[in-house]
Amino acid sequence: MQKYKISAIVPCYNESHNIVEVLKSVEFCDEVVLVDSNSTDNTVALAQPYINKLLVREYEHSASQKNWAIPQAANEWILLVDADERVTPALKEEILNLFEKIDEQPHVGYWIGRLNFFMGKQVRYSGWKNDKVIRFFRKSKCRYADKHVHSEIIADGSVGYLKNKLTHYKYVGIDAHMRKLQRYASHQALDYDQKTGKITFFHIIIKPIWSFTKHYFIQRGFLDGFVGLTIAYLRGYMVFMRYVKLWLLRRGID
Repeated sequence: MQKYKISAIVPCYNESHNIVEVLKSVEFCDEVVLVDSNSTDNTVALAQPYINKLLVREYEHSASQKNWAIPQAANEWILLVDADERVTPALKEEILNLFEKIDEQPHVGYWIGRLNFFMGKQVRYSGWKNDKVIRFFRKSKCRYADKHVHSEIIADGSVGYLKNKLTHYKYVGIDAHMRKLQRYASHQALDYDQKTGKITFFHIIIKPIWSFTKHYFIQRGFLDGFVGLTIAYLRGYMVFMRYVKLWLLRRGID
């Protein structure tokens, strides 16, 4: 008999276009927990047939939401999947095969790579080629760093790697994506406030240009065609907006 079982945790907010498919992809888990940030669409209603537990909490930021939810899962091993991600059949089989001998493994968590799709195309370069996240882990040994944006797991122990990947659908429309970038920029301003000195020409001009250059040329975004050009431009734009938001934050201006 297995010593442990798996709890899947899926955070969401207004994800009616994604929620059924992501929940279907984690049906193999022993418990499925939906963490909803007071959705105003029918996300929760669509999710009800696929979940064991519903948690509702006003959204603060991603790491806070996940750290709040993780201890409430019933099982020691957690598979955390965002609403715009999917567990592929190959990844499912790898996790189940690994789990049969989980006590023999030295790791407290596992990196999982992601296949990213944007504007209807798989992105193979543009800085996303080696994208990976720690999403399968022991709840007693792992928690997210206290950051507003792009927080990663802090693990009390070694972290291994799974061979198969999540699919990640980052794009639901250009207007929605631009709104998401604006939110990210606002959250990043909070993270950068303590470690950024006076905002200068370097922050507003050089850093956005460098971000574009890195994604488009150094990380070969040009090989992703028009999608790669768009990603590089949006990366530079988000860096610019990060420091605009920080400048406003320091002056108490919305």
